[in-house]
Amino acid sequence: MNQELPRGNAGAEVLSRPNRVTVLAFLSDAASEQVLRDALGDIVSNGLDIRRGTIKVAIAAMAKLQSPEVLIVDISGEASPEQALGELADVVEPGVRLLAIGGTDDADFYRHITRGSGVLEYIFKPITREAVARHFVPMITQNKLKEDGTRGGRVVAVMGAHGGVGATTIAANLAWFLGISGKRHTIFVDADLYLGSGALLLGGKTGPGLRMALETPDRIDMDFIATAAQPVTDRLHVLAGDEKLHDPLRYAAGAAQRLIEMLRVRYNFVVLDLPYLAVPSHRELLNLAHHRVIVMDPTLAGLRDALRLLALPNGPWQPQSPTLVLNRQGRHGSLTRKQIEDALKAKIDIVIPDVPKQLQETSGYGEPIASHRGPFQQAIIELCRDIGFVAGLDGTAAPVARGRGFGGVFKRLVPQHG
Repeated sequence: MNQELPRGNAGAEVLSRPNRVTVLAFLSDAASEQVLRDALGDIVSNGLDIRRGTIKVAIAAMAKLQSPEVLIVDISGEASPEQALGELADVVEPGVRLLAIGGTDDADFYRHITRGSGVLEYIFKPITREAVARHFVPMITQNKLKEDGTRGGRVVAVMGAHGGVGATTIAANLAWFLGISGKRHTIFVDADLYLGSGALLLGGKTGPGLRMALETPDRIDMDFIATAAQPVTDRLHVLAGDEKLHDPLRYAAGAAQRLIEMLRVRYNFVVLDLPYLAVPSHRELLNLAHHRVIVMDPTLAGLRDALRLLALPNGPWQPQSPTLVLNRQGRHGSLTRKQIEDALKAKIDIVIPDVPKQLQETSGYGEPIASHRGPFQQAIIELCRDIGFVAGLDGTAAPVARGRGFGGVFKRLVPQHG
């Protein structure tokens, strides 16, 4: 199958044919179908057709149907995927962009089907919105992400729709889960230099490093990062400040980019606790994230401010819409999920019920709530998947290291009971 679109006037005529489906997909399971709808719905809302079936079903259907611009097929469970892809090539037009989803996580298999079977891109199950956005969307829109955004660790910006919605707790637990349970080199960056509490939650130390980086970017190198980042464990570090309220930041333009570039060399994940303020450092950090997470509560204020954050344009490394987290759902007198989704005209991706008792109990003992089985831990696992981390997510958190890690400071500050 030819991997390139037709050229010249003939190609223009093919792409401009009326009633041609933009994306036609054949998937064998409901979970993959839902992920694909969520990831592509806003991009090809009027040209997305998803059907249930394997590649064999796709071959039979494409022998009768008009070829789409993009065809996505499910080759999981297929004994001879190369042969099936060859049969598919005989019944679709040469200019079709072919994408595949399968069950094999193997580099040799990936190279074989993308170089010899006409497949432009391949992702393996369980698929995530992030994987679809990163690998499939550029092939569908033909707008590739900036190349520098694909090298190094991933940057996740967690923003609260407004103050007090629990965004810092969620960001800190996400960083803890990635670093401790996921065993990935992770750094938690608290962008609030003055009133941030993320370092306190993680039992990490604050220091002058973040401010120095934002004011004097020429000093940022790997030695600087090694000194400024405070260890919580060997896989989880913190970069946070505790500046005097009367001492304003003298931000140097471009400092955020330099800082993120260096952090991505050192860490697999950079989790930003980023209260959105109309200041240059916050705008630049948000623009440099690969993935945005918006945390809201079920209130009118949460709804209003979530709409404002959703209206912000995507950065150059952000091919997908933000992940919407509804926190404290079920609190007395709050809006329902349906009311919120109807008003936002968007789907809530992750719902965390109101669990004040569990939060109080875990914070009192200086432990992350994500270390305990329950709805909060499950929400953090779902969030990990949504930002692109899948390996090892079996629903079991690693045990908390007593006296180290999350809550170490709490153990010294909060009276212990029992």
